[in-house]
Amino acid sequence: MDEQDILIPDKPKLNRIKERIPRTDLTRVVIIGGGFGGIELVRHLSKQKVQTVLVDKHNYHSFIPLLYQVATAGLSPGDISSPLREFLQDNKNFHFRMAKVKSVDPEQKRVITNAGFLEYDKLVIATGSSTNFFNNEQLKKNAHKLREISDAIELRTKLINNFEEAIQADGDEELEKYMNIVIVGAGPTGVELAGAIGELRKHVLPKDYPELDFSRLKIWLVEGTDRVLPSMSERSGHRAKRYLKKFGVRLLLGKFVESFDNGVVTLSDKRTIQTQCLVWAAGVKPNYIKGLPEGSDVKGRIKVDEFNRVWGVKDIYAIGDVSYQESKKYPKGLPMLAPVAIQQARRLSENLMAQIQGGTERPFAYTDKGTMATIGRNKAVIDAPFGIRLGGFLGWFIWMFIHLF
Repeated sequence: MDEQDILIPDKPKLNRIKERIPRTDLTRVVIIGGGFGGIELVRHLSKQKVQTVLVDKHNYHSFIPLLYQVATAGLSPGDISSPLREFLQDNKNFHFRMAKVKSVDPEQKRVITNAGFLEYDKLVIATGSSTNFFNNEQLKKNAHKLREISDAIELRTKLINNFEEAIQADGDEELEKYMNIVIVGAGPTGVELAGAIGELRKHVLPKDYPELDFSRLKIWLVEGTDRVLPSMSERSGHRAKRYLKKFGVRLLLGKFVESFDNGVVTLSDKRTIQTQCLVWAAGVKPNYIKGLPEGSDVKGRIKVDEFNRVWGVKDIYAIGDVSYQESKKYPKGLPMLAPVAIQQARRLSENLMAQIQGGTERPFAYTDKGTMATIGRNKAVIDAPFGIRLGGFLGWFIWMFIHLF
């Protein structure tokens, strides 16, 4: 056969157009997920003699760390997204299919999607993570999140509509619910969003809405631990706390959200806040895939060895947030961060080619190059290697350089 169906309907009732990919002598590497890890792997494999097939539910890649900028109108959606089909240009061995993956079948070496199944020689699972509401269906239904471009656009629309409603509010009680913004989670996402909104309140919103008194706009940042940016150094956390307070952000540390219903947020100390906008940035969970062998699941992540091979199965690998990889420095698994996914992808591309070409594989070792968060227009905090801690304008300048160049 010169070619075969890449997505063959596994149920007769599926009504779809057949997509065909040439069947060659090249090893077919199927990658599930077009996030940081998946994209980096595609970039490296596109230079090699393999057939690469990328599957994702979207046909674009979005830069998740900058979604808060879209939500606060600092950037447009196009500024932080790029079409996945760009990789098709000048690369006849790369193919993309937009589909939702349901499960994998290691015995048949197939990926089961909503459109049918896809065969592979080597499979890489890079499905990333999604917002973790900790099984609170009420919060999942009523709160905003920031994991996709559509989330950012929805949040931006909500903020704008709230200010429009505030202008027409009948009395202080109604005004309060439109002028309260509650952000849950003081990690990088929550801190950066709070800082960006604080910046808007200071420099932009009074000009756009002169009828509103923005001294009445309250930005609440709720965090379950006792400090801001708990995953970073205490020094960076203290700096971020100071910057946030300058923007008028109200910090509620050591507090948890118990419920959010009918515009009322109830905290663990029974305090209540009236709001029409709650943003949930309190954690993520891995996007695990069904069909893997029993024992490969560690706290919802896929257990892999130092070569990113999935435990208990052949020719399947996992990288990024969805993978669970232990090391001496990280006995509880590597952190769920973009740099981890990118570095894993680079090493895995080398190891896959070593397998195919009969070379020697090398184990993966994560190199921590630092963590950063920006607060407002010209402030940032950075935890760099060797105990270096930077903040203020210098930190912000470095943040801008890394993101723009």
